[in-house]
Amino acid sequence: MSDATISQKASRRWPVISATVAILLAAALGAILALRPDEPLAVDLEWMEEMLDERNAVIEALALVMNYLGGGIIGVVIVPAVVIVAFLIARRPWAALYFTLSIIASAGLVQLLKQLVGRARPEEILVVADYGSFPSGHTANAATMAVVFGLVFGRLWIWAAGFLYTAMMAFSRTYLGAHWLSDTIGGILIGAGVAVIIWAPFADRLEREREQHRRNGIAGAA
Repeated sequence: MSDATISQKASRRWPVISATVAILLAAALGAILALRPDEPLAVDLEWMEEMLDERNAVIEALALVMNYLGGGIIGVVIVPAVVIVAFLIARRPWAALYFTLSIIASAGLVQLLKQLVGRARPEEILVVADYGSFPSGHTANAATMAVVFGLVFGRLWIWAAGFLYTAMMAFSRTYLGAHWLSDTIGGILIGAGVAVIIWAPFADRLEREREQHRRNGIAGAA
C-alpha cells in the first residue's frame, strides 16, 4: 500500500468518525425526547413562540414552497429522479449511485426514528404531515442533498448554497409549526452524517469521475 493511499484513507477517517458521532448525537437526542414525548424542550417552546410572533402571509407563502419542494411527491420522487437522471446524462454514474443510496438511507433512518421516538408535532401546525415529529424528514433530506452535492462537485459556492438551502428548510419547518427546533437539528445531523458515511467507500471513484468530467469539459472547450 502506497503512502498516498494511506494518506487518503486517513483523510477520510475523521469525516466518517465525525459523521458517526453526529448520527449518535441525533439518536441520543431522540432517546431524550422519547422519554418526554408530550413535553417540549424549553428551547423548542421559546423558538416556537418566536415563530408564531413572526407569522405573516409573505413568509408563510415562502415556507409553503419549501414544504412542497422538500416533501410529498415533489421532494420524495420528482426532485431525486431529476437529480439522478441529470447525473446519468452527465455520465457520472457513481455520483448517481452515491446520491441514490444516500437519499434512501437518510429517509429510512428518519422513518425508523420517527417510529421509535413517537414525538407529537406542535399544535400550531399549518400543513398536513405524517406521524412523528422527530426528526424532520424535510430537513434531513435537505442536509443529505447539500452534503452530497458538496462532496460530488467540491465547489465552495455549492457548499454555501447547500448550507443556505438546509437552513431555509429548517426554518420553514418550524415556521409552519410542522416541527420543533430540536426536530430540525436532529434532521440535519442525520442527513449530513449519512451522506458522509456513504461517501467514504465511493470517494476514490467519485474523485476519478470528477477529474474525468473536468478533463472532458476542458477538451470540449478547446
